[in-house]
Amino acid sequence: MLRKIVAAMVLVPLAVVIIAFAVANRQFVTVSFDPFGAPGQAAAVSLPLFAVMMIALIFGVLIGGLATWLSHGKWRRMARRLERDASELRARLHVHEAAAAPPSVVPRETEPPPRLKLTAPVR
Repeated sequence: MLRKIVAAMVLVPLAVVIIAFAVANRQFVTVSFDPFGAPGQAAAVSLPLFAVMMIALIFGVLIGGLATWLSHGKWRRMARRLERDASELRARLHVHEAAAAPPSVVPRETEPPPRLKLTAPVR
C-alpha cells in the first residue's frame, strides 16, 4: 500500500511536468541525420520538439537498460552455475539419505529424573 502511495506521489507530478512540457513545446523542429548534407534532404525529419525529446528519452532508457543487462551477464552465468551445482548436491544428498540406515530408536525412561531442590540463599 505504501509503495503505491509513494509511486503516485512520484508519478503524478512527473506526468504533470511531461504534459506541461509537451503543451509548451509544440513547435516543429527539423532533425537531420546527415551532418554534411543540406537540411531538407532525405535524411531529415520534422517533428514537434516534445516528440523529439520523448524519443531521445526512450532511446536513452533502452540503451541504458541494454548496457546494464550486458554488464550483468557474468552474474547471471554464475547464478545459473551455482543453481546447477546446488541441484546436483541436493540429488546426491537424497541418494545418501535413502542409502543410510534408519535412525535407531532410543528408549525413553519410564519416569522423569528427580527434581533438583535448591535452598534459599543465606544473608
